Amino acid sequence: MINKTIPLRKCVACGQMVPKDELYRVVRTEDGIQLDLTYKAQGRGAYVCRKMECIQLADKKKSFNRSLRCPVSQEVIDSLYAEFKNDR
Repeated sequence: MINKTIPLRKCVACGQMVPKDELYRVVRTEDGIQLDLTYKAQGRGAYVCRKMECIQLADKKKSFNRSLRCPVSQEVIDSLYAEFKNDR
């Protein structure tokens, strides 16, 4: 039997290594920056925990700007907050 390893990614806010499916992904593509719920969009990605504290900390510290190497609009951050509220 083959054991499938779960890929780990680092949260941009708290720095913890967490399984990929327990994080939100924000991706920079040619079309702009967007929330990627499929985890399959091509482009540079940044991950954040599915916790309100981590989302707020990433917003406060501008962690997405640093990780994606470009400014992230407030609309993207708002969509992240909305997705968090929909998950609850």
